[in-house]
Amino acid sequence: MMSTTVPVSGARSDGSDDKRARYKMVAENVSVHYGDYLAVRNVSLKFPENSVTALIGPSGCGKTTFLRCLNRMHDMTPGSRVEGRVMIDETDLYDSSIDPIYHRRKVGMVFQKPNPFPTMSIYDNVVAGVKLNGVRDSEILNEIVEDCLKMAYLWDEVRDDLKKPAIELSGGQQQRLCIARALAIQPEVLLMDEPASALDPIATQKIEETIKDLSSEYCIIIVTHNMQQAVRCSDYTAFMYVGDLVESGKTYDLFHNPKNELTAKYVEGQFG
Repeated sequence: MMSTTVPVSGARSDGSDDKRARYKMVAENVSVHYGDYLAVRNVSLKFPENSVTALIGPSGCGKTTFLRCLNRMHDMTPGSRVEGRVMIDETDLYDSSIDPIYHRRKVGMVFQKPNPFPTMSIYDNVVAGVKLNGVRDSEILNEIVEDCLKMAYLWDEVRDDLKKPAIELSGGQQQRLCIARALAIQPEVLLMDEPASALDPIATQKIEETIKDLSSEYCIIIVTHNMQQAVRCSDYTAFMYVGDLVESGKTYDLFHNPKNELTAKYVEGQFG
């Protein structure tokens, strides 16, 4: 259990007015059922473009379950049911006319544990999704590999070893490779489920730097158990508890002046 209040001096948001924010993705009254079990209850959240939103809360509170809704990953879970709407640029991703495969090209996903394709090289990992979409021109593929590895802060470390098996990279390098792979299909939203939880402090710092820099071009939504990480990386934070959204707002405001007593107790480390 945490025992100290999270410092707020490093928070990226300063409490200034953001009424002009443009929302890239909007979740409206989203609930998730696993059979008879209600895992997420009536959550509504807006995610501004060119920003990072952190989802925080204790284990089992519904953070990852909610995150998976934003990429329609529950479609592949037997017995699951999602209610409500998830909008991206005014399009409801759960509309019956939407192709889930097409949607997943717009919303990239990076998982908790690095999952590069183990039998593929670094190069082939990056372009795997692009090739599935029919791109075969070597010049285009080379450019994608270089651009995406640079955005993931990995290019300088692997530029001379692109044919090396991805599985031989360190854990932190593998995770940045997975970020590069997600970026290669040119998503508009990037989801990250505890992307640094399995990494050492140095690798974690590089992942956080990558997240902050990518937010100038992408709407990024991360799940994290690490409240200091939320403070360092995010512009906005949403606190969930037992399937409910308790409070959301600018990261600075939520950590410095929470409106809900339960939020205050959580960020002060009274439970977790």
